[in-house]
Amino acid sequence: MASWNRYGSRMREAKMLTLVLLVWLLSVLEAVKVSPLIEKVSDHKDFKKLLRTRTNVLVLYTETATSGDSHLKLLSDVAQTVKGQGTIAWVNCGDSEGRKLCKKVKVDPSSKRGRAELLHYKDGTFHTEYSRPATFKSMVAFLKDPSGPPLWEENPEAKDVVHIETEKDFRKLLKKEERPVLMMFYAPWCGVCKRMQPIFQQAATETKGKYVLAGMNVHPAEFDALKQEYSVKGYPTFCYFEKGKFLHHYENYGATAKDIADWLKNPQPPQPKTPEVPWPETDSAVFHLSDESFDSFLEEHPAALVMFYAPWCGHCKKMKPEYDEAAEILNKGADSPGVLAAVDATVHKAVSDRFKISGFPTVKYFEKGEEKYTLPQLRNKDKIIEFMHNPQAPPPPEQSWEEKPSSVSHLGSEDFREALKKKKHALVMFYAPWCPHCKNAVPHFTTAAELFKEDRKIVYAAVDCTKGQNHELCKQEGVEGYPTFNYYNYGKFVEKYNGDRGEAGFTGFMRSLRGRDQEKVVKRKEEL
Repeated sequence: MASWNRYGSRMREAKMLTLVLLVWLLSVLEAVKVSPLIEKVSDHKDFKKLLRTRTNVLVLYTETATSGDSHLKLLSDVAQTVKGQGTIAWVNCGDSEGRKLCKKVKVDPSSKRGRAELLHYKDGTFHTEYSRPATFKSMVAFLKDPSGPPLWEENPEAKDVVHIETEKDFRKLLKKEERPVLMMFYAPWCGVCKRMQPIFQQAATETKGKYVLAGMNVHPAEFDALKQEYSVKGYPTFCYFEKGKFLHHYENYGATAKDIADWLKNPQPPQPKTPEVPWPETDSAVFHLSDESFDSFLEEHPAALVMFYAPWCGHCKKMKPEYDEAAEILNKGADSPGVLAAVDATVHKAVSDRFKISGFPTVKYFEKGEEKYTLPQLRNKDKIIEFMHNPQAPPPPEQSWEEKPSSVSHLGSEDFREALKKKKHALVMFYAPWCPHCKNAVPHFTTAAELFKEDRKIVYAAVDCTKGQNHELCKQEGVEGYPTFNYYNYGKFVEKYNGDRGEAGFTGFMRSLRGRDQEKVVKRKEEL
């Protein structure tokens, strides 16, 4: 009887041990369960090949097979989201091969917190240590744009701003929050938003406890219905809510933190803007001409300077007061050498078309009814007066980008959509000829276009937003500053390019797209 008891006891112990082993084995298997999208590398040659063939690689180095478990779980989800745009690799410095590789690349994760290290490689070489938060959102944002700015919520000074990610979270906030809410709907690339963010976060800190200041990136297409609901027609748009109900928009984009705090104490709807008085209706000494009066005016005035302008044009607005002041002197003086006139080219199109006006402002000098010079250098009062007293030919114009031979395709409103529909990958630079940042980017963009000129599926294109109807096109394509780079796939807008504006950035972006294409082809062949 005793032997049977001993036997039963041993059986129970054996079962218990088996169960413990099974639990341990399952936990080990679970711990090392890594996404097949994460490339396990241990050989130095394979590592070099990986960096040579992929342009955007984040490598996790771990001290042992299990010291990177928490990272690997997160990186598995990240790898799925950035598939085709970035590559995630893992090197275990704890096994014999991995140890050699880590020694060669001079990486020692044992000295790091968590015994793991994340390094980023770009276009075949080391780029930077990943030092942003180890969160899904931050890692995805980083791999989509490794040179781009951190997310707003990563800024420690923005800790008092409530950062909203989804529409569900937004609705939840409005439903549960008792305090008034000022919501900033923004886009990460928007210049005005970037300028307003530090002011908004300071206001959030100063009004903490009384009000909720929240931010939400609503640029992705999934938020189109939300944007329509709250009339978000541009970025940033500020919406004020009380007990979940939308009351007012806040429109002071030149605000200080104090302005926002003061407005919150007594929120008022935006005051209707005083409509701008058209230039011809102001008390101006300038002669305003029409299609009908243009020729007869020139017959009466043997020397005339004419400014062709568009009411919306910022440079025209800047020049108007200078032109008005010069006209006060020239148009009213008895011994004046000539007169100043202006034509609204958006209204009087016949005369503007006759003189091939394609950008604003365009200043032309007429003598005895005949066009003599186009004068791009005349922008201020003194230069205008000086010229009229001694009319001289302007210095020869610098050859425009469009006129220089290159592999960049220069497009306009008339051929933009048709041209892009034919290309699988199009990187488009929207620019203004006078813009210094555009001038800096032009040679790099041109070199990148030259490198890919033989690839019929790729185009590097450019649109001069100051030319003719291109202004409207640029507006439609979300251009709010120069230069703006948009990526299109067969004519369909995919994303804004916010990467490096050097040759390496422009070429690396296109190489990663082509690399993705190749991977798809290989995968299809394997499936067949």
